Amino acid sequence: MKYETNGRDSFEIFREYLLRRGAAENTIHTYMASASLFRSRYNEVTSENLQQYKDWLIKHYKPNTVNTRIYGINQYAAALAAHTGRLSCIKNQNRTFLDNVISNADYEHLKAGLKQDGNMLWYFVVRFLAATGVRISELIQIKAEHVRIGYFDLCSKGGKVRRLYFPESLRQEALPWLSAADRDTGFIFTNRRGLPITARGIRGQLKILARRYHIPPETVYPHSFRHRFAKNFLEKFDDISLLADLLGHDSVETTRIYLTKTSDEQQKLIDRIVTW
Repeated sequence: MKYETNGRDSFEIFREYLLRRGAAENTIHTYMASASLFRSRYNEVTSENLQQYKDWLIKHYKPNTVNTRIYGINQYAAALAAHTGRLSCIKNQNRTFLDNVISNADYEHLKAGLKQDGNMLWYFVVRFLAATGVRISELIQIKAEHVRIGYFDLCSKGGKVRRLYFPESLRQEALPWLSAADRDTGFIFTNRRGLPITARGIRGQLKILARRYHIPPETVYPHSFRHRFAKNFLEKFDDISLLADLLGHDSVETTRIYLTKTSDEQQKLIDRIVTW
């Protein structure tokens, strides 16, 4: 498949594809960097070229970077509807990206600190992120009406509908707060001017809160709470297909990353099991 598709550049097509799927700006930047690297070496998206690209990555990059590039190029091929199959990731015994996900202990500490300080807006930002698995681009679209009925139907440009559920425990807390804050209708996460908080604003404030409550800042970012939701869900209800649907993943293979244990989890498991 050539890089011009009906007169449109493949990068333009790829970016629109990622946006339709609610990808964060950092993810888009990373995946497009992989596509750019691939394009600098190959003229077409073919199975043979993809495999050669993977072999080249393995020779020149660390395993975590290789897998990130593979995630990106798989999405690129999908965006161009290239019937090449998916490249498999390489096994990596090094530190996993899930090590940079907020722990349950730090999540509970953050919630408790925000609640004690009366910072209820950011308490509920954190609560909604972790209790629903919502993407930051979706979080800022939530309205009081959605919380009241218990769900929010999200429609992509491709016509795919995903239902975001609000757990009863979250609703019981959130609805009285919304009423007291005079947010019975409209967007629930707004700034002082009544406008929706931006994704950039949320990212920045979470870093400030991490330092305030003495939590490693590298673990406090919007997608970290989505990862926390996924890990907690699988620990309580082992159904990866359902989780893939709830997260809006196109493939259950994307969701399988949450079956991986972090370095700390691996250490605790070894300490408990290996007694010989």
